[in-house]
Amino acid sequence: MGTSTSRLLELLELLQAKPLVTGRELGDRLGIDRRTVRRDVATLQRLGIPVEGERGVGGGYRLRPGYRLPPLMLTEDEATAVVLGLTAARRLALGDADGTDGALAKIHRVLPDALRRRVEALEATLAFTGHAITGEPPAGETVLLLAEAIRRGRRVRVTYRSYGGERTTRELSPYGLVVHAGRWYLAAHDHRRSALRTFRVDRIRGAAIGGAPAVTAPDGFDALEHVSRSLAQVPWPWEVDVLLDLPVDDARRRIPGTLAELSEEDGGTALRMRVSSLDWAASLLAGLGCRFRVRTPTELRASVAGLSERLAEWSRD
Repeated sequence: MGTSTSRLLELLELLQAKPLVTGRELGDRLGIDRRTVRRDVATLQRLGIPVEGERGVGGGYRLRPGYRLPPLMLTEDEATAVVLGLTAARRLALGDADGTDGALAKIHRVLPDALRRRVEALEATLAFTGHAITGEPPAGETVLLLAEAIRRGRRVRVTYRSYGGERTTRELSPYGLVVHAGRWYLAAHDHRRSALRTFRVDRIRGAAIGGAPAVTAPDGFDALEHVSRSLAQVPWPWEVDVLLDLPVDDARRRIPGTLAELSEEDGGTALRMRVSSLDWAASLLAGLGCRFRVRTPTELRASVAGLSERLAEWSRD
């Protein structure tokens, strides 16, 4: 544990979570020996928290039955905001599920009874449109360390696992964190390659803040724009180039920057993207509701024609 205060708070959480906890369990969870457990329990007792000890086989520590910490004084609007935030984080895969569930359980324990019942009702009846995102959340410790390095303008040293499984050690100047579709990305200058790169945060291990200052980001650098452009350029097998009969501002409202690069051209919009499926690209274009001209690849025209034939056939059934 980092500090004795944080260890005492975690000890108190463990005592609240179970009716009886052995000294060995507490020591294993907190990473301390049993003598330190006894000393920390004595500290809680001096603070007026009724921790009781039971000796012998099957013994351990517990909070006096009926004891509860003072209620957390949140207004109904504040409690709703907290629950919505944690529920959305779980739904959008913004954090570890155990972490969000644990935070909600702690909120429940310290809310006044009437407000807790309303909060539980909100969780039970709340629904989200669309499918839940199943991205792999990164370690909370890694996210916090990267955020600190960005705020302080320091370099970080990480072990990074590539898509192909190769592990390398990198020195990075981190510029920003971006969440997209349940995945966390880091925009950073990679000193190994002397270039801007995008990294999946869940593939980062062993991150540590170094002593050297980070390289200053380019003028006007925007982490969200950089990550969006990087994702749109993922080297899928097909490179699509289409001219849309659509103003570029309208195109940007309909097409996420993570899917395609969009630029104004001949009064319309040039759309360039890489895809793994031309049939999928045809469906995307058909859903835009505008005329378009396929420039490359020529195979995309066949996919568009095939989609048109299938829709005509289905409409006759």
